[in-house]
Amino acid sequence: MNKIRFLFTSFFLILIFVLAACNNENASSEGNSDDFAEDEVYSFSIMANLHTPEVPGDVILDILEEKTNTDIEFQWVPDNNYEDRLNTAFATNTLPEAVFMKNQSTFMQFKDAIRDDQFWEIGPYLEEFENLSNLKEEVLENTKVDGKIYSLYQGRPLSRQGIIYRKDWADNLGLSAPTTTDEFMEMARAFTEEDPDGNGKDDTFGLTDRSDLVYGAFKTVASWFGTPNNWGEKDGELVPEFMFPEYKQTMDFFKEMHESGYINKDFPVTSKVDQQEFIKNGSSGIYVGSMGDVVTLYNDAAAINPDVVYDVHNQVQGPNGEYNTWAIPGYGNLVMFPKSTVESEAELKRLLGFFDALMDPELANTIYWGVEDEHYSVKEGGAVPTEDQALYDREVKPYQAIEIGEAETNGRYEGFFEYEAKAKSEELFKDNENYLIHDPTITLDSETNIQDGARLLQIMTDATYQYILGQIDEEGFDAAIENWKSQGGEAIIKEFNASYAEQN
Repeated sequence: MNKIRFLFTSFFLILIFVLAACNNENASSEGNSDDFAEDEVYSFSIMANLHTPEVPGDVILDILEEKTNTDIEFQWVPDNNYEDRLNTAFATNTLPEAVFMKNQSTFMQFKDAIRDDQFWEIGPYLEEFENLSNLKEEVLENTKVDGKIYSLYQGRPLSRQGIIYRKDWADNLGLSAPTTTDEFMEMARAFTEEDPDGNGKDDTFGLTDRSDLVYGAFKTVASWFGTPNNWGEKDGELVPEFMFPEYKQTMDFFKEMHESGYINKDFPVTSKVDQQEFIKNGSSGIYVGSMGDVVTLYNDAAAINPDVVYDVHNQVQGPNGEYNTWAIPGYGNLVMFPKSTVESEAELKRLLGFFDALMDPELANTIYWGVEDEHYSVKEGGAVPTEDQALYDREVKPYQAIEIGEAETNGRYEGFFEYEAKAKSEELFKDNENYLIHDPTITLDSETNIQDGARLLQIMTDATYQYILGQIDEEGFDAAIENWKSQGGEAIIKEFNASYAEQN
């Protein structure tokens, strides 16, 4: 009996000790907000751009929450007033846990807040996550502020630029895709003067362009001539592209096309819609811009003329015998994590874990393509979206705004394209990566550029058009450069070079 009593007493004392230990552990966990139970549903908010007329339904959201053990509140903000809402939320200290920046320009405006320690530096944590650690180093480099990473990026092709042209017209005239700037000029001439459509009328011209020196034809042609991308090094310092001789060579090239009638006469005031209409309706035969536009151009053009044939091409060598193309930073949007709402390192890691999960191929396909056999099908290893565009736009498309990385890093399907020219354009995007001209000022600082850069750039945009149209000569263009300098451009040059010296 004494033995039984002893065993019972010992068991009771051990039980008390275990319970006390458990209570202490629970008390410690409850008193430490840095600890999250693995099976605990994590609730947080995301602010993201909305590119569709309506907010999406819950089909994709339900899958995301189930797969990631989360409860997500999406703050969908129409893209056209996103910056205003973002700035208001920042000013009123009401940012959500995860906030997208809209684009590179918006991100740059938050540099001071980043330096003021209002957003988490996430670079040191990326190696802890299998998928996030696979993000492209060269793109991450372009997002750095003072050498540190504060954001996750949505990947974009570094260069989509090239030519879309009427291959049936070229075949009629015995022309191949242009491989030099001289051959490009010759195609523009022939499409204007040699009746490429064979209708016996003088009703065609070569290049269709619009009032955009960046995403229109000018910047791409300038890169063929070897012009730097926005800024370049000259005589040991960084200076803007329009101070290089290659920029003037490009202006002369466009001036010749304009004087000869090889380009639409009013291109400096032509909208993108009207520019594209010229090639769709058979007035023009060459379009320089994103080669991916070929599918929408073809679909509309074929409705007018079922016999239309387009092709795409990228490599056009300049007078120096080389092909080059200007590059974007490699991202379209970025997501950051405010310290005002993400209050602990553990919470930050939970958020990073969520975005890491979005880079698993299954979820990457879900947010980009939707549910297989409902929103898309798979053909030859590529995704084919449903023909029900309204369904796709309503339930899937908005979630593409939260993609992290790109197909190469997150493993989602790339698109399958029945239209051969569109499929070719996707391959040429990749080929362009071998010939990129990067902007050396991407991570540099200039307060004057932030404040006055857009206004000052307009001086040179106007001067460029005026030169091409013959309204000013080279002396007049040089005078515009001096005007740009005197109104703040000289300060931008000094500030960018000082920032460059600090980083190197």
